[in-house]
Amino acid sequence: MNAPGYFSPVAERLQQAADFPILARKIRGKRLVYLDNGATTQKPASVIDAERDFYRDANANIHRGVHSLSQHATDLYEAGRERVRSFLNAGRSEEIVFTRGTTEAINLVAFSWGRAQLKPGDEIILSGMEHHSNIVPWQLIGEQTGAVLRVVPISDRGELDMEAYGKLLGPRTRLVAVAHVSNALGTVNPIAEIARQAHEAGAKVLVDGAQAVAHQAVDVQALDCDFYVFSGHKLYGPTGIGALYARHELLSAMPPWQGGGDMIRTVSFERTTYADIPQRFEAGTPNIAGVIGLAAAIDYVQGLGMDRIAAHEQAILAYGTDALTRLPGLRLIGTAHDKAGILSFVVEGIHPHDLGTILDTEGIAIRAGHHCAMPVMTRYGIPGTARASLALYNDERDIDALVAGILKAQAMFGKGGKHE
Repeated sequence: MNAPGYFSPVAERLQQAADFPILARKIRGKRLVYLDNGATTQKPASVIDAERDFYRDANANIHRGVHSLSQHATDLYEAGRERVRSFLNAGRSEEIVFTRGTTEAINLVAFSWGRAQLKPGDEIILSGMEHHSNIVPWQLIGEQTGAVLRVVPISDRGELDMEAYGKLLGPRTRLVAVAHVSNALGTVNPIAEIARQAHEAGAKVLVDGAQAVAHQAVDVQALDCDFYVFSGHKLYGPTGIGALYARHELLSAMPPWQGGGDMIRTVSFERTTYADIPQRFEAGTPNIAGVIGLAAAIDYVQGLGMDRIAAHEQAILAYGTDALTRLPGLRLIGTAHDKAGILSFVVEGIHPHDLGTILDTEGIAIRAGHHCAMPVMTRYGIPGTARASLALYNDERDIDALVAGILKAQAMFGKGGKHE
């Protein structure tokens, strides 16, 4: 392979700043090539420092204390909420609820909005490319309410069949729950069009943004969705923190789904009245440091520029797509026209787990398996894929290392071919 001779301005800045300390470590004596960003991203020093600084200088519980430290912690926490509001371009900070992540946010909607609104025979439309966190909660709530699931099929390229989607919509459709970006295929779904059609049918729209927020600018008002969820740890933030955006009128009408401290107005043994949104949905002591770390992560990516990050990742995706498709015996799974930085593939004669293990000996971290999206694997008739998922700190060298590692694995399995 020819030397690329290309690094985007984002990558150059990162190399100079050494923003991600973990990327300096060696794995099995080799340079770490981290391509498992769909599972979780690495953290810049500013995020690590923000969490450390909170515990060193500002640690206290929020909303309840009358002392200065508690007020300071509360201010930091609520500033984080405003940061998320701005990041998603939500209209009001009350529309942002902090959760443990995408999974909890979807469960919140299912067991609050869904349990209150769904009736037997109501329909929930999912896509055939959802991961388990956007399938199982709806199955659980369907068992409780009698609502049924309908699934939009996907094409061989991994794109939604929008004609089939239109036919599934009907008077019984109450909700469309769909990924913004597929974690297994990289497909970017046409959310604004999906929402437009759903709303014409009188349905609400929930968007799983777990794989989208780190890779492109998100504007919930432009998308015109009713709910949008994401996880902090896939946005260069901490684990255990995420957020739900919900339209103000919907969130205001939703009942609590968990009970505890900080979500109440008054409590007696006879009756409890609940706090206004968003506190109504944040029972117990939240992940305060996580919110502060998430805010730092948002500051970080916005400082770089979401458009620049997207352009950089698209360049690396194109480079990687070209390199992998020229490898003999390799088949990409997911070739949608509109993709984010995910290269999911199978290599003839090598199980994805074996490939992942061999790549690890070269210091290369990828994902192997069904990626918590077993229906996608069933759709393609495969047990799983190897998945290289990109982030802003990846560059052409990482793709070159991946290609070299795959060629080594093929040689070990006697499946070698010559890279063109």
